[in-house]
Amino acid sequence: MDWVRGFQHAIDYMEEHLTESTDYEKIAREMHISVFYFQRIFTILCGMSPGEYIRNRRLSLAGSELVSTDHRIIDIALKYGYDTPEGFTRAFTKFHGAAPNVVRRNHLPIKSFAPLRISISVKGGKSMNYRIVEKEAFTVLEKVENHAVITDKNKYEISDFWDRVKKDGTVQTLVNALADGKKNLMGICYNDSSNSSESFSYSIAAVCDENCTVPDGYRINCIPARTWAIFECKGAMPDAIQKLWHRIVTEFFPTKDYEPTYEMDIEDYPDGDATSVDYTCWLWIPVRKK
Repeated sequence: MDWVRGFQHAIDYMEEHLTESTDYEKIAREMHISVFYFQRIFTILCGMSPGEYIRNRRLSLAGSELVSTDHRIIDIALKYGYDTPEGFTRAFTKFHGAAPNVVRRNHLPIKSFAPLRISISVKGGKSMNYRIVEKEAFTVLEKVENHAVITDKNKYEISDFWDRVKKDGTVQTLVNALADGKKNLMGICYNDSSNSSESFSYSIAAVCDENCTVPDGYRINCIPARTWAIFECKGAMPDAIQKLWHRIVTEFFPTKDYEPTYEMDIEDYPDGDATSVDYTCWLWIPVRKK
């Protein structure tokens, strides 16, 4: 996939349909990726979710229409996706700093939010430690939760998931199952086609023997043989891994001969203080040649 062209096409499509219900499935399908990965990569590239982008653009255009026409406020609200005047007024006030009727009556200035144009600039001076590895299939014991795709909250929900497993005995259960002698736990983000397009699976897992005992509330899963791009990540979590994702999306994939398979990605966390600036973990992404 041509990253710049693909995501610019997605933005152009959203711009052409700003006054309609947003069809994320159609956008993702045209890019040959899942809704989950479209949302995820868009957010990394653009610094905001698709939902935030659309909301900001609609409110920007609503403000322009408010001050340049005599259209009724309720008609403008409906045009840009708000079913009630109250909902429109709250959103408009938060975005522009004043209620629609106040802006119109007092000729107050409004806020502009221009359409995005994506470009990838080549930046030097920083190294990115990675390796390409052919790895055979392996088995993990994992605890799995489903999380919503179309939301700005899933990154907080996943952090909460980790906090809970540290307190409820899950971590010790997983450590007891480890088969490779290492005390590494994994966070595995699945693009699971068996889920609806509105959710994805995230597990906290440990490499185990395929015949290990499966406690209630856990599952055994086989991670298939794949070619993996494995990136070193150094720094306090979760900021360090979020910054690494941004560099991978903006520097690695646009310029290398590999592209992600969009099946899953794995955060590989060794035992240690994950809040330390010296903490090192790894991010695994299955890849194929372009």
